[in-house]
Amino acid sequence: MVKETYLHDKHVALGAKMVDFAGWHMPVQYSSIIEEHRTVREALGIFDVSHMGEVFVSGKDATAFLNKIVPQDITKLAYEKAVYCQLTKSDGGLIDDLIIYKIGIENYLVICNASRIDEDLNWLVRNKRGLDVKIDNQSHNYSLLAVQGPKAINLMKKMGYDLEEQKSFTIKPAVIEGIKLLASRTGYTGEDGFELLVENEFSEFLWDKILEEGQEFGIKPIGLGARDTLRLEAALHLYGNDLDETTTPIEAGLSWSVPKDKKADYNGKEVIMNQLQNGTDRKLIGLIMLDKNIARHGYDIYFNGEKVGQVTSGCVSPSTGKNIALGYVKNLAEICTGATVQVMIREKLHDAQVVKRPFIEKRNRV
Repeated sequence: MVKETYLHDKHVALGAKMVDFAGWHMPVQYSSIIEEHRTVREALGIFDVSHMGEVFVSGKDATAFLNKIVPQDITKLAYEKAVYCQLTKSDGGLIDDLIIYKIGIENYLVICNASRIDEDLNWLVRNKRGLDVKIDNQSHNYSLLAVQGPKAINLMKKMGYDLEEQKSFTIKPAVIEGIKLLASRTGYTGEDGFELLVENEFSEFLWDKILEEGQEFGIKPIGLGARDTLRLEAALHLYGNDLDETTTPIEAGLSWSVPKDKKADYNGKEVIMNQLQNGTDRKLIGLIMLDKNIARHGYDIYFNGEKVGQVTSGCVSPSTGKNIALGYVKNLAEICTGATVQVMIREKLHDAQVVKRPFIEKRNRV
């Protein structure tokens, strides 16, 4: 059975095109993907991302528990701060990628991907053996609204919560339009913005109020289609495409999120530290197609006539007009920024240039 978020009927009433995504009936677009994409880049958009998982982790050993299942050093995470990390297996492969927020003493909020909630919960429970930890999946009781774009701060101020002093990757208790919620300055678009975690019973009122108050800033509801093009321009990974259980953080270009000096052991540490020191057999690269063809997920990548990898994500970039992609290739020194590779599209090879990531300038750091 396909699940519906608490805001499902709002999307239908707005004329959204609905699709099945990760077991959920979700809006892929309301008007056009390009229009919605540009709205977020230039003004302001609101997303229903209530399909994401919200798991609260608490108890005397909560910090030690999280510290042994992710590469990031959770002992250094300060109150009301957030950190991006991965849930790793013993071989370094990724069960999921997460954001962990510290919301109290030995009290954390873990946001996980919609398609991986069951796998994540199973892994958390398996790894809590012998520890004083409570794992509380509250995904079904909360809605998550993402307000993204350069005018997000203006809307939040107008609605009674001055978040100007709140830095990126922090979370604060907030009262907006009389509703108590948690507001984090995070997102998945490369733009400044906020993610509002609110109890389901207040989510419809808050959704309507945000759309009403945001009219003067050009707000529009945004679907999964634009969410994907926005995140890809910012070179943000999508689990199931760019990350999976066979991928390590180092292969995925996420070495910046793996502390070199963390003393505590964690799942996959030996493999990951070895890759940091000695390199990997494959690597993630960014591509721009040199013709009008689009590199799609699963297309093969060639270099000097040899198949060297596969595209994991690709689209037309509404911001640049170029056809962009991410993909994994053999870790050859010759496949570097500026190099030309080929992508097999409809049984023909098409040139693409290896470029630095992200594909646009990100504006989400405050």
